[in-house]
Amino acid sequence: MLRLVLPLNGVPDSIAAAQAPRPLYGAAATRRLEQKFAAALPPHTLMDRAGTAVARLARAWQPHARRIHVLAGGGNNGGDGLLAAARLRQAGFGERIEVRWLGQEERLPADARWALAQARAAGVAFVEEAPQDAPDLVIDALLGAGLHRPLEGEMLAALRWLQTCPSPTLCVDLPSGLDADLGHWWADAPVQPAGPRITLALLTLKPGLFTGAGRAAAGEAIWCDDLDVDVCAALPDAWLVGPDGWPHRDRLRADHASHKGRRGDVLIIGGVPAAAHHGIGMTGAALLAGRAALRAGAGRVWVAVPAPPSSTPAFDPAQPALMWRTVEAALAEGLPQRATVVAGCGAGSALVPVLGALMQQTPRLVLDADALNALGAAAVPGSNSPWLAALRDRAARGWITVLTPHPLEAARLLDAQVADVQRARLQAAEQLAQRTEAIVVLKGSGTVVTMPGALPRIVASGSGWLATAGSGDVLAGLLGARLAAWTPVEDMSALLDAVAATAALHGTLPAASSSPIWAPTAADLAP
Repeated sequence: MLRLVLPLNGVPDSIAAAQAPRPLYGAAATRRLEQKFAAALPPHTLMDRAGTAVARLARAWQPHARRIHVLAGGGNNGGDGLLAAARLRQAGFGERIEVRWLGQEERLPADARWALAQARAAGVAFVEEAPQDAPDLVIDALLGAGLHRPLEGEMLAALRWLQTCPSPTLCVDLPSGLDADLGHWWADAPVQPAGPRITLALLTLKPGLFTGAGRAAAGEAIWCDDLDVDVCAALPDAWLVGPDGWPHRDRLRADHASHKGRRGDVLIIGGVPAAAHHGIGMTGAALLAGRAALRAGAGRVWVAVPAPPSSTPAFDPAQPALMWRTVEAALAEGLPQRATVVAGCGAGSALVPVLGALMQQTPRLVLDADALNALGAAAVPGSNSPWLAALRDRAARGWITVLTPHPLEAARLLDAQVADVQRARLQAAEQLAQRTEAIVVLKGSGTVVTMPGALPRIVASGSGWLATAGSGDVLAGLLGARLAAWTPVEDMSALLDAVAATAALHGTLPAASSSPIWAPTAADLAP
């Protein structure tokens, strides 16, 4: 059955994420499923269904295409493209169906050899060179889920042509050059295609489509055809998730007997003013987090500034309900013991002296930005960092810790390079979670959310609009409000789902708040 999984560009992210959660299967798991179903079906059935699905979507997407160019490799992905060409030719679609085939017949798998025979029998034209003029439609069947190394030679040259071709392109299973497991881009070629593009995943959805370079490479939409087999019975490698309806605005309205004390308390620690931090002010970061927590339904929100009382703002004109404190006053009042604490948003180095107390006193703690910087390389194997010991002690107590690093912050914690984190985002998030025994929200394209012993979640929503200063502070505030409303009797797996759904909600905010002209700012996300 063919399903639209994720519209990417120009479609509201709330719609894009509405169909999640969905299971994701890496290359090895997909191969096992292929072998299982192929053994139970007549020969070539799966490839026949795959090629037919590609041809069907090509006709629906570009119904007026006259010249169709299929770029096919020497594996089963190329076989899908060859069979799609045969089916298009047999249907009388277009004026010319041509294939540039980069395989070797003597090395073809059985299914692909059968597909090659089908294409030849259908009268498909085979060409040796890339077309000089842009075709009306290109079908990318060059490389499939088995790619796990850099491209070179003829394959790299073909991919460079593909990525710079302005023609509408339909990618078979996943964009050639993309690692199905990692979302890493293996080609010395542009990730972003030059022309319109969609991707049709076959049998399974792969994790790499939704994180790292996957979203950029996949184009305007990701479709999936399960080839009429029951894939979901197998244990996935990850989950694709979207919002879950929180903060349930209508439910908040209907709860007549509620009061602010039942809606949860949030304490934001950060926002150091310029007068107290070498002339560099970051009060706006804490403001954004606090406003987001209020908007998400928190009953009371305090903002504690690591500065003297004379440098602490009196109130926020946009959200006068925010209550201001110095950090010392907040600690003296015992706020960390009863509120969810969001620490680090614009805190600078002033957070370091109180971070230990927060670790020891706060049952629900979100560490963001400068709080993560203060931890240093705490997650390095064999680390004797006191911060690592404190994080593990929190886990032993059953306390909740959420770390929200962007790739640079994750690299610092792991003592790695940003490129290493981005090359294997799921693995980096899992390593960080295992070593710190915390929930990790690794931000970026395809935010990864995980914790020890759990399958990672990849957030379905989000766009380049989130690449703006303060966006992460808004997410931290949302997470603070979500944890403040959390019921302790619920299990940790449900908590992980809630954190992932909150990150997915954050991904939908730019589309909901954007002007038709101006790009949204973080202040637009939580006004």
